[in-house]
Amino acid sequence: MSAIRALLAGSIDYAGLFPPAGLDMATAVENYAGYRRGPAAWALGRFVLPVSRLSELEVAAARTIQEGPSPWSLSLLAGADLPQDLEVIAEFSRRHSGPKRNLLADTIEAKGSSAGDIENILHRIPSTLQAYIEIDINRDPRDLLAAVARRGGRAKVRTGGITSEAFPSSSDLIRFVRCCVEADLPFKATAGLHHPLRAEYRLSYEPDSPAGVMFGFLNLFLATAFLRVGMEEAEAARLLEEGSPESLDFDETGVAWKGHRLDLKALHDARQSGVVSFGSCSFTEPIGDLEAMHLLGSGARQG
Repeated sequence: MSAIRALLAGSIDYAGLFPPAGLDMATAVENYAGYRRGPAAWALGRFVLPVSRLSELEVAAARTIQEGPSPWSLSLLAGADLPQDLEVIAEFSRRHSGPKRNLLADTIEAKGSSAGDIENILHRIPSTLQAYIEIDINRDPRDLLAAVARRGGRAKVRTGGITSEAFPSSSDLIRFVRCCVEADLPFKATAGLHHPLRAEYRLSYEPDSPAGVMFGFLNLFLATAFLRVGMEEAEAARLLEEGSPESLDFDETGVAWKGHRLDLKALHDARQSGVVSFGSCSFTEPIGDLEAMHLLGSGARQG
């Protein structure tokens, strides 16, 4: 396995229903089915949707999904009524049980604003669902992350959006990552991570969209991996800001950045216990950018 595959296998949770793509369900489902069959399927993660749209997914999936070696794994966004959402998920899972099921609802994402709120949310969520709790990182997140960890949850961080105000500061984001590493707490990221490296991009697909500086998913994944092997926070913050493709050297045994190196085991460990995935409304954009950087050779693109 190449270093780029070790770092990114199964990492891109497809969120085509959400802005800035905002696709209809039928189109998003058709896209995801195509990605699963495509040469970059190794990088594809879960299909992301609100709990409230599960019935809509079932209708679209009945026309699109063909029986395959594994079901579609779903990550479900909880709404304001968590108990009701959990009932909907339980009923959905009963309908899609058995060896031939093609839809698997095993992950839920919710927001928690306080330690008590998080404790209450995770107390309600059954062990059959892996829970991710999105927290605000504008202040020190240690107490919130500790509450997530106590109940066996995982963390979620919002890394951008369709306005410049939606992006956290680099210092807040690297503090969040460091706190997760110190707590040995896996996390996922969402929004604003369409591109591999930090740079200025358009914030939406509208012709008159404003531009803003976005974080890169390679920056985030590598900063997490390096922090896990002892890199100082200040150095990891510089990596989070890195915008030069020439600064990264991926090969079959690892990756190097400015005198620092990670082997395949360190990359694997970072994915298992560090950064799990990132949500993106586009799958082709991050894959296309990686191809443009010449990081997806023939071996890396094989499904």
